[in-house]
Amino acid sequence: MRVMFSRRWLGAFAVALAFAVACVFLGRWQWHRHEAKVARADRINSHYRAAPVPLASALAGTGVSLPVREEWTRVTASGSYAADELQLVRNRPNNGVYGYEVVVPLTLPDGTAVLVDRGWVQNADRAAERPTVPATPTGRITVTGWLRVGEPSLGRQMPAGQLASINLPEARRATGANLYGAYLIMDRESGFPGQRIVRPVRLEPPDTDLGPHLAYAVQWWLAVPVGFVLVFVGARREWREGQLEDDAAAGRPPVPVRARKVRVWDEEDA
Repeated sequence: MRVMFSRRWLGAFAVALAFAVACVFLGRWQWHRHEAKVARADRINSHYRAAPVPLASALAGTGVSLPVREEWTRVTASGSYAADELQLVRNRPNNGVYGYEVVVPLTLPDGTAVLVDRGWVQNADRAAERPTVPATPTGRITVTGWLRVGEPSLGRQMPAGQLASINLPEARRATGANLYGAYLIMDRESGFPGQRIVRPVRLEPPDTDLGPHLAYAVQWWLAVPVGFVLVFVGARREWREGQLEDDAAAGRPPVPVRARKVRVWDEEDA
């Protein structure tokens, strides 16, 4: 105890305590990230393959934002595309390649609209060139897809016909459409019989991998006692060295060390 309560080892104990507290909080941080991943995966898995419901039953109106718990709800909507208001969302990856996502308002019979993400197109050969975009279908179109919460604004000024992100207030200003409070990632679309529709490249399915956060949380929590163990081992070693010095000063014989047991493989190595 005399050694443990010295200034040196009290300082080491304080460092070990700070390390333990940091490990607890880092573990909690990774645990919360794991919980968020689990909640997102559960939300996707419960909605992604479900039977589609009418858009109006999933969203009450254009002034209503989609609750996060309802994200990835599969819906169906019918209307006509406002092809003149097509927007390209830049810097969007798909299968590791960057390009644009093609979004266009689908005007519904009541005059409201839902922004539909029809898919992805690759960048043109030069940055100043507009990419090749399949023609937007005309006439009455029925779209089935998944509702997504709008993205944060990146605060960038974009050329006409482009968006930096799928931010719904910015999309409303760019298109002039009375958009719903969520956008729709298209699964499939159909028009009048015999109409040939060419769509952009389908987006990748959502990632439901939980990642390593649970393992990281456990690792951080298992590291909590490490600092205390190191302090104890170091203090005990210092105490034993002090005991040996005291014994030597007092002329006492050192504590005999138990002979090491010789094993068969030790004799073979010799």
